[in-house]
Amino acid sequence: MPALREALRTAMERRTFLTISGTAMTALAADWAVGPTGALAQARDGKQVGENLVTWLENSTRHLAGLVTEQRQHTPVLLDAHLSTVTELLAHGRYTSTVGLRLHSLAASLAQTVAWHRFDLGSHTHASQYWIAGLHNAHAAGDHDMGAGLLGDLAYQAAWRRDHTTAASILDHALTRAHNPAARCLLQLRLARTLAAREDPSDQSDRRAVLRALTAAEKHLTDAGADRPAWCAWVSEADLAVDSGQALLDLGDTGSAHRLITEGERLLPPARDKTRGVFLAYRAASYLDLKEPEPAAAAATESLLLARRIDAPRCVSLVDDLLPRFQPYARAQGVPELLQLAAA
Repeated sequence: MPALREALRTAMERRTFLTISGTAMTALAADWAVGPTGALAQARDGKQVGENLVTWLENSTRHLAGLVTEQRQHTPVLLDAHLSTVTELLAHGRYTSTVGLRLHSLAASLAQTVAWHRFDLGSHTHASQYWIAGLHNAHAAGDHDMGAGLLGDLAYQAAWRRDHTTAASILDHALTRAHNPAARCLLQLRLARTLAAREDPSDQSDRRAVLRALTAAEKHLTDAGADRPAWCAWVSEADLAVDSGQALLDLGDTGSAHRLITEGERLLPPARDKTRGVFLAYRAASYLDLKEPEPAAAAATESLLLARRIDAPRCVSLVDDLLPRFQPYARAQGVPELLQLAAA
């Protein structure tokens, strides 16, 4: 996988992180989709890496990743240290092929988590570098679902930056190798979202493509059992409802979109407060599309307060992007308070 190795070299060796173009990202996804499946783990010449140490690192990582959202703001330094330790063991340790596979899997998981922390802070270039490093490790571990998930994260980032052509292309490649129903559900939801945002709502073929992706996502979620990869174990009816609603919102079906987004936010478990903040911002946007500023202001205010409490800058950015749309309703109930809160 030459493109993957070159991207990894850029990510891990250069002191100055460079932005990766959409074309390069698409080429990376295509290279991964057709690449060999053999594991790359091998013994090194350093000190022996014991299974007990790897087990401790795996358990510690799961514990950190399983903390409630409000506590995760305190964990980035710990996660960075775990990833550095695992990377050092892979580079200089001596280990069996079995231990090597476990280390590569752990490195992929840690890189994904660290990438999301960087993404939430707005450090997009650094986030993409960690996702690419994770993709390399998932390939080394022979974990196709994990690799597809990391490509899905890169696609999510591209869509967030409004490069929907790149996002759709990456997701198409990811879906060729993903097998777990929960993984495929998440990828199809992201594909529906990016297609809806990219295409012309008046084009019926484009609309049908979005609806096909949503239908596929719903079927995959129905088929998904308890055996799910950790990185997508959280995918639920709440995510299906909100992402479907957001796609329909972009297609102009505001009534159905509003109902789905509201229902999805209601279904979300308390442990996922960061996601709740994002959902609330989506709900605010759907109310604004319906020209209902009062409930929109209530949802946006709740999202902003929640985001500040748990230190979630990405949620804050979502609300900030909505503020200009509140200006015509400056005298509506709750709007002056929202604008004052946002300015504070």
